[in-house]
Amino acid sequence: MRTKKIKRIKLLKGEKMMFFLIILFGCIIMPTSWVYTKALLSETSIELEQIENKIDSQNDANEALSMQIDELASIENIQSIASASGLSYNNSNIKTINE
Repeated sequence: MRTKKIKRIKLLKGEKMMFFLIILFGCIIMPTSWVYTKALLSETSIELEQIENKIDSQNDANEALSMQIDELASIENIQSIASASGLSYNNSNIKTINE
């Protein structure tokens, strides 16, 4: 009975290095870069949420100030300040300035 010899294919140094790099890339570098990318995305999302919260609070402050401006510019307020200062309110002397 004859035994068949199995021929082993010998790899060159360059091929061994290529296989090592492929395994290194597939097992270590890709998962690490994936986790790093997800962490950056999460951090960016948190920063975006904080900025949106600041914008919302600034919009609320702007609305409150706008309401205060409207209240201070009301006719009743102008008349009360004029009478407290000893002035009279004369509508014909008021000039309106449009922007």
